[in-house]
Amino acid sequence: MDCNTGAAERLSPSPVDSAATKPGCTVRPSCPSDMEAVQQIYAFHVIHGLASFEEEPPDLHEISRRRTDVLDRGLPYLVGELDGQVAGYSYAAPYRARAAYRFTVENSVYVDHRLTGRGIGRLLLLALIQECAKAECHQMVAVIGDSANTASMALHRQLGFRHVGTLHAVGFKFGRWVDSVLMQRSLATCSQAVPTADKPAASG
Repeated sequence: MDCNTGAAERLSPSPVDSAATKPGCTVRPSCPSDMEAVQQIYAFHVIHGLASFEEEPPDLHEISRRRTDVLDRGLPYLVGELDGQVAGYSYAAPYRARAAYRFTVENSVYVDHRLTGRGIGRLLLLALIQECAKAECHQMVAVIGDSANTASMALHRQLGFRHVGTLHAVGFKFGRWVDSVLMQRSLATCSQAVPTADKPAASG
């Protein structure tokens, strides 16, 4: 698939190292042409799952706008490609809009529901962590929908996240109250290190 257009080139030429690939699956920067598949993957999770608290799937235009916003902030938006098709995606967005949060990002990882259990989500999250660390982001927060989502919590734990809290019954979807689980991972080699650059993650 041709990725030589648009903001996808803002990532480094080698956006992920060998740990983010395995036979049949490659993680790479997203392209505008990936967004139709991304929209379909996300729509399924919105309609059928609790990972997202959205209740109506955004259309292709909105998904593309969100991707542009992520890339314009200098943050990564990645896809996992399996046999030439988009099998999942991951991206980082500002954790909060207030300026002092600008070194902290929130991750999102979604995998095609027909392709779960193949390690694609792990590759996407690992690559996202690597890219955000390169961008000098300081902390990554996971906001996991539904405290029963043990698979997502286990994945994050495997990649260095720790549970920092649960917001009980903050969402209402599918006729019931839903928790949000908060997990956090440092991206810095020293937790108190002073940043060398001013990241614009919360600007604009």
